[in-house]
Amino acid sequence: MVGRVFKRYLAGAGLVLALFIVPSARGADRAVEAKQGMVVSVSPPGTDVGLQVLKQGGNAVDAAVATAFALAVTWPEAGNIGGGGFMLVYPGGKVDPVLIDYRETAPGAATREMFPKDFNGYGCTAVGVPGTVRGMALAHEKFGKLPWKALVMPAVQLAEEGFLLDAATAASLNKVVTSARDFPELQRVFGKDGGKEVWRSGDRLVQKDLGKTLRLIAEQGPDAFYKGAIAEQFVAEMKAGSGLITREDLAGYRAHARVPIRGTYRGLDIYAPPPPSSGGIGLVQMLNVLENFDLKKQGRGSPETLHLMIETMRRAYCDRARHLGDSDFVKIPAHLTTKEYARELARSIDLKKATPSETLARDIPLSDESDSTTHFSVVDRDGMAVSNTYTLEHSYGARVVVRGAGFLLNNEMMDFNRRPGVTTRSGIIGTAPNLIAPGKRMLSSQTPTVVARDGKAVLVTGSPGGRTIINTVLCVVVNVVDFDMDIQAAVDAPRLHQQWFPDQARFEGNTAQPELVEKLRSMGHTIVGSRQGDAHSIWIDPRTGRFHGAADRRISGKAAGY
Repeated sequence: MVGRVFKRYLAGAGLVLALFIVPSARGADRAVEAKQGMVVSVSPPGTDVGLQVLKQGGNAVDAAVATAFALAVTWPEAGNIGGGGFMLVYPGGKVDPVLIDYRETAPGAATREMFPKDFNGYGCTAVGVPGTVRGMALAHEKFGKLPWKALVMPAVQLAEEGFLLDAATAASLNKVVTSARDFPELQRVFGKDGGKEVWRSGDRLVQKDLGKTLRLIAEQGPDAFYKGAIAEQFVAEMKAGSGLITREDLAGYRAHARVPIRGTYRGLDIYAPPPPSSGGIGLVQMLNVLENFDLKKQGRGSPETLHLMIETMRRAYCDRARHLGDSDFVKIPAHLTTKEYARELARSIDLKKATPSETLARDIPLSDESDSTTHFSVVDRDGMAVSNTYTLEHSYGARVVVRGAGFLLNNEMMDFNRRPGVTTRSGIIGTAPNLIAPGKRMLSSQTPTVVARDGKAVLVTGSPGGRTIINTVLCVVVNVVDFDMDIQAAVDAPRLHQQWFPDQARFEGNTAQPELVEKLRSMGHTIVGSRQGDAHSIWIDPRTGRFHGAADRRISGKAAGY
């Protein structure tokens, strides 16, 4: 059931419930409530590990580190030690939020035009230098309470002793085993009987090699991964597969503590990641634009509201292509997140018809001419909130499992603009800020976000989904802030996505409300259907302080608290 406020809104708007709720055969329809701590992730065993750390006296960062390592075992599609991401830590009170940037970097031997046009994105040449282990270590160093080993060992146990697959994980494994026949080590590690049998819910997946790797990390710290025996296995895999990453690349990798992008929206503080993620700038820019309109008066499901959201997204993603990249390599314009610039963008929106995407960037030449990430949210009894998104890029990354070490490698080099100067109407971006350079972090859309009021977190959210991520987070924030949805309804509600090119809007509710879709089409929008995101979120009731955890049922997930 949706929240009472949301029910009243639906009744008043005369809309069918099916427009807004994603059908699900699993889980309750209400958020999980707790007072002492909450963890929400895609993997039930991963959530359980994080919750146990909270119960043992760990804080939200401790729980996040433990959850991240556990997901490397229990959600191999995207959970990882061979990838990278962003962790937003909101300590609360007068302590400033910190963004832990552990995004992957290009190897020292990378070149701007290293990939042929028809490269499929898999194999060792697609691998960026991983950041997850260094990122978890930096977060722990700055904020952790419990010993490092205590946070990694639950993942060791899950790998060595195995865990029971749920239906989502079994289906994910079966899909990759079927589609990645050219990767024998992946077949050996993740195939049931080498891929001869089909995984089913309730089967046990054991990963002995990964257990050994995680045990070394637990006992020796991050240097085991970047300089020790694991690094030797990594480099051997690179040499065998014509990859570019060297021992020097691994040893030289650093995670960074950065100042988050900060904005405000209808009296609330918004915190999200800075470049090399485009998430923070994109989210704040879009919220600034929407603040110029009375969305609540128009209604969440009205064509007027959806039109404004589409047009706002279109403009933000055009600016993303034009300006954003690794800020250590390119200068990011300061005006993108200002209220003044947002008012200018808002005035450019025609309230009655769509703006063709081509007209927004006449300075970008056009030529004629995919994602697997995971997000989790944590809050502890003291109000510290952690929003973490990390990735291997595609599902199971480069499809390369390091032999003898048991972990998957990312194919994050695919997130660079790989065809300099080639920007197409189909969505390929070739603008200069995100071109490949040695040591550069590739542009990301990851948007781990905390919304706060008066020094206290009220919403922790984020999502996977490639370029759709920022818009998924926008939808959740707007649902909660503008339309007073309870958190489960806000997460369940169909999502909208427009990314400049291709010039179309994806709408999860397109089949449930044909009259609404037809109205949007009459305004000039091209509307297509699509499933979008996996936004495991927490809302903190400012009156009671209680945590409300909402698992996103589009894939799998569990919210648990105490």
